[in-house]
Amino acid sequence: MKYSLAIFDMDGTILNTLDDMTDSVNAVLGRHNLPLHTVDEVRFMVGNGIPKLIERAVPGGRENPDFQQILSDFVAYYEAHCAIKTTPYPGVVECIRRLRDAGMKIAVNTNKVESAAVALCDDYFPGLFDVISGSRPEIPPKPAPDGIFEILRRAGMDIKSDATRAVFIGDSDVDLQTGMNAGLDVIGVDWGFRGKKFLLEHGARVIAMTARELADHLLEL
Repeated sequence: MKYSLAIFDMDGTILNTLDDMTDSVNAVLGRHNLPLHTVDEVRFMVGNGIPKLIERAVPGGRENPDFQQILSDFVAYYEAHCAIKTTPYPGVVECIRRLRDAGMKIAVNTNKVESAAVALCDDYFPGLFDVISGSRPEIPPKPAPDGIFEILRRAGMDIKSDATRAVFIGDSDVDLQTGMNAGLDVIGVDWGFRGKKFLLEHGARVIAMTARELADHLLEL
């Protein structure tokens, strides 16, 4: 087996969180009497962390005088409403279990606030992740590789010499860039927020169409 560690993105890769994020964005925008967004609009706003999501969602972005208050309101609202419509993608739980049974360590690297990421993993993937690295003040958001480096260290691996033994799996251009910035192989997934065509256009070399195909690919290497 080529890899001893599989690192997954969260939103759009292991969990379909788009409806809850859209509802939360619109609930907060509605409080401030601002225009609302469709699911497909929010789909292309996510991926670079919550501040960037709100910057894209709010008219005027960071120049909006209410930006910081809207950002704060969103963080509080989403934390309380992050698991209403959210659900794992088909076959993902079984995929992770197969990898673990084969002896692979499993981790999550996400731009979601770490406390929310931990809570979601506890709810939907209890006991399946060895390391969870989310957004914290001291960790720059993806595509910075810092979260992946932290995961490697916590998994007992060397950042440089063991990079070839880890793989990063995600659904977006941000994930592709994150993995490459960390020196890891990257696998894109078709079922997430962007899709195969988008991933190919942004440099993906390997794309899994289903979670079962992903597990088969990793276990056959």
